[in-house]
Amino acid sequence: MSNDAPTSADRIRHTVEVRAHGWRLDHYLTRLYPNFSRSAFQRVIDDGQVFVNGLPAKISRRLRVNDVVEFRLPESADRTVPAEDLPLDVLYDDDQLIVINKAANMIVHPGRGRYTGTLVGALQFHFDQLSDAAGHLRAGIVHRLDRDTTGVLVVAKDNTVHNLLSKQFEQRTVEKEYRALVWGEVSFDRDYMETHVRVSNRNRERMMVCPEGGTARHAATFYEVQERFRGFSYMRLCPQTGRTHQLRVHMHHLGHPIVADSLYEGRSSLRKSDLVENLPPEEDEVYIERQALHALSLSFDHPATGERMTFEAPLPADMTRALEAVRTYRPKTGKRPA
Repeated sequence: MSNDAPTSADRIRHTVEVRAHGWRLDHYLTRLYPNFSRSAFQRVIDDGQVFVNGLPAKISRRLRVNDVVEFRLPESADRTVPAEDLPLDVLYDDDQLIVINKAANMIVHPGRGRYTGTLVGALQFHFDQLSDAAGHLRAGIVHRLDRDTTGVLVVAKDNTVHNLLSKQFEQRTVEKEYRALVWGEVSFDRDYMETHVRVSNRNRERMMVCPEGGTARHAATFYEVQERFRGFSYMRLCPQTGRTHQLRVHMHHLGHPIVADSLYEGRSSLRKSDLVENLPPEEDEVYIERQALHALSLSFDHPATGERMTFEAPLPADMTRALEAVRTYRPKTGKRPA
């Protein structure tokens, strides 16, 4: 891993990018350097050591595009991530980047007190070099998938590659395609959904659709029905933005939550008894026990060669099992769109 990360003695200067418009100053600094806690940055701000456009700033300062933020890092990082010998499904590996097919039940980077069982820990074990542009707690991580979402994820090996990939995500030139099994028969064959989203007032772990303004972030998703069944739809989802839980909250808002999404749908599994009426208990079985959402493909320009590259991860066994069960017990009522 690179050894040129800034230290607490270095004066650091950042120009606020478009994606961070409206963020609180302490939140922005924590996102830039996630191996330091927000409280550590708040102490530095309170000490008058953080400047926005040349003036000492307050913790609650809301940033604008092109604001210039100058600061020094806190004295010490909070923690390091231990390398762990966890299995990884590597789809591609070269001198600049790695492409992973992420498994279910694996968080991408440490958070909320969890420092083990992460993709970052597995990457530390399997690879000698990873970028540290986002801090050691997110070594190599350019973007993320939710813990129980499977599929394609790209990892950077050095900071130059990390920044070039991050710019592609920010400029929305990266193409992402997902598959999801949802409750209900989606009305339109295809449509484009644009909303604003923010953290829910009732449950801070959830996101919610909301009016524009304040902390709301624009979120856009193209969706298309692949197959319809009695009471279910199999969907192609293409997020145009990258908001937290975007596809999950958009499908919930549409009235068709993703199957087995306990946070947004309330049920944590899909069982045979959900598909077959009056099923004897001894014949019941579980098909999937996490949200039926899979990042099928990812397309981007290789930062070193400029070549457009597309990577695909096959549908995982549990989603395949759930989809086949729905096909068997809830035959589709309409034709697949052209």
